[in-house]
Amino acid sequence: MSPAPEEHTPAPPPHEHPEPGAAAPEPGAAGRYGEALFRPEHPQEGGRIDHAALVYDPFTRERLYALGAGPGRRCLDVGAGTGTVARWLAEEAGADEVVALDRDTGRLAPFAGPRLHVRTADITRLAAEPGLGTFDLVHARFVLMHLPERRELVGRLAQLLNPGGHLVLSDAVDVPDPSDASSPYRRTLDAMWRTLGETIGTDIAAVRGYPHLLRAAGLEGVAAELVCPPLTPGSPLAAFWTETLERMRPELLADGRLEPAALDEALAYLDSPRLAELGPGMLTVWGRLPAPEGA
Repeated sequence: MSPAPEEHTPAPPPHEHPEPGAAAPEPGAAGRYGEALFRPEHPQEGGRIDHAALVYDPFTRERLYALGAGPGRRCLDVGAGTGTVARWLAEEAGADEVVALDRDTGRLAPFAGPRLHVRTADITRLAAEPGLGTFDLVHARFVLMHLPERRELVGRLAQLLNPGGHLVLSDAVDVPDPSDASSPYRRTLDAMWRTLGETIGTDIAAVRGYPHLLRAAGLEGVAAELVCPPLTPGSPLAAFWTETLERMRPELLADGRLEPAALDEALAYLDSPRLAELGPGMLTVWGRLPAPEGA
């Protein structure tokens, strides 16, 4: 798929700080993750994704295990990336079958096996996917936040559940210090979120509404938890954000969104013993499809 020509809404001047939780700007002819930004064929993309997996996989595994992931379960991992969660479900949790779904499955194909099935598909076109079936667990991490049609997709993913099955969604949230509106680090992260919103439609403000979306989709037992892993110099999390900002450098500096000196100072700060920040966290929301009445 080729992205539509990008149109950028004017970014606020660098000194203006968006209010915490403000919705991302409506994208014009926005591209897609993996097309307009973070193309999968980039030689460093697998490493960037794996740095995030090192940080967030333990929290994801703990939650999925608590929800019954294991023998007797059929699981769907949406936007499976490099396959760390799908492989854990199949190899360690011992699920009967795991379908790892992504638009680009080049990094997943080597792990396909009797219990781990790799499927190349676009989540926004799941309705056109024949033979996908239903699942006891549907999981998506850092996927829906990048898709403007996330509300409809929550409903579609809920429709893939067997009665008693769980939908588990995880996406990023930012918890900025309200007293810090002008440091190079804060301005760089604000510019990053604005750029993601303008370029591919990312909206982290919408993530906090996921519990309501799951309830609207007919799920019960809806709950949520927020984790903010330590952001320390030399850690996988610092490496992930450093690599992300470096990859986005051309877009961050375009149209006056951010000055080069501010970006360079923010990158140096991420690798400095002076680093003292509550980094962006991960909100995980889950709910269960009830059995039909009288069943």
